[in-house]
Amino acid sequence: MATCNWPELRIGDLGEVFTGRTPPTERSSYFGKDFPFITPGDMHQGVYARETQRSLSHEGAELLKRIKLPANSVCVSCIGWQMGEVVMTDRPSFSNQQINTIVPNRRVDASFLYYSLRTRKQELLSLGSATGVRTPILNKSSFCDTKVVVPPLPVQQRIAGILSAYDELIENSLRRIKILESMARALYREWFVHFRFPGHENHPRVASPLGEIPQGWEVKKLGEVATTFRGRSYRSVDLADEGGLPFLNLKCLDRDGGFRRSGLKRYTGEFKDIHIAKKGDIVMAVTDMTQERRIVARAALVPTLDNEFGIFSMDLVRIEPKPGLPKAFLYSFLRYSSFADEVKQHANGANVLHLSPDRVTDYRFTAPPTDLMNRFASFVAPIVEEIDTLANKIENLRRTRDLLLPRLLSGQIPLSEEVGYG
Repeated sequence: MATCNWPELRIGDLGEVFTGRTPPTERSSYFGKDFPFITPGDMHQGVYARETQRSLSHEGAELLKRIKLPANSVCVSCIGWQMGEVVMTDRPSFSNQQINTIVPNRRVDASFLYYSLRTRKQELLSLGSATGVRTPILNKSSFCDTKVVVPPLPVQQRIAGILSAYDELIENSLRRIKILESMARALYREWFVHFRFPGHENHPRVASPLGEIPQGWEVKKLGEVATTFRGRSYRSVDLADEGGLPFLNLKCLDRDGGFRRSGLKRYTGEFKDIHIAKKGDIVMAVTDMTQERRIVARAALVPTLDNEFGIFSMDLVRIEPKPGLPKAFLYSFLRYSSFADEVKQHANGANVLHLSPDRVTDYRFTAPPTDLMNRFASFVAPIVEEIDTLANKIENLRRTRDLLLPRLLSGQIPLSEEVGYG
């Protein structure tokens, strides 16, 4: 119900609504690097869809020119269980058929509309599920009929300004994390892929089962230097939104590795010590849906949790280094070497991919001397710690923003109040 006597208007009255479309995939010339092509999988990166898995060429853009989306359009996923995800375009873009997009008119501020729709995910999902089909679908007509509380334009802009201040701080921290990760990746590849480590001139190359490697290095199986522990099987009744312990699952891993806090659930069932994951532990995906092949064999470091430890699901393994193997080196190896791309080729399954933990422990790699791994870890460990600190800052900012969001949109917070940005 609208508050402050603000009117409720149909989405269809707030701008032109477009439903996306996918060009024929058999014609590769339609795809390139010229225009972002947004799909539901691209809608978890913040306010703007700055990076997309696929892009269109000028030829593909010409094919879909009637549904080209200008910058500051508001995209909403309207098919499937990701329904209600929202993102904005930061430049001319296109989307697939699972997304309806509003090109706002003068009645509404684009950023305000984005924040307003972010609060409607469960409502939209319920509307789509009410169609009675197996996959939730919110058609364009029903989407356009959905109403939004619309205050006067200056109020919209004030609300959007307050909330966007949090998102700008979040984006700044995310950029710093990317820089830090790129530093760790570059150092790992320089030392352990290109073999240009300190003193490499004094280590001639020698033959090995994996090709030429520096003298003094060895070829080992991962199982010789690390142990894997499978996570806990669970029932849906064991999961909750509140209470219990943090529960790590596939949704906690980004497509290319790294941890995503938004995927955390709460676990209320039984568990054993082997199912526990603490800050700094390494977890890796060994199961995934077929359409999300990138997640298999991707690794992440467990961040600071709101409890001393969490529980991880059977779709993950925890990889614990044995004495003599620095954790910072092991994690960097799993993230920045060719390990994930090679091991995931052994995953199999029709509808769900499964990667046997034996494939992980049998993987052979070139192991450098312990002193070199320790030296590398001394550089990378502080980077990992700084990333965790930034991730905590991001989580606090998101939590505060999400608490403010419904109160601002409902008019519960007078806009004359001073609102801090954390």
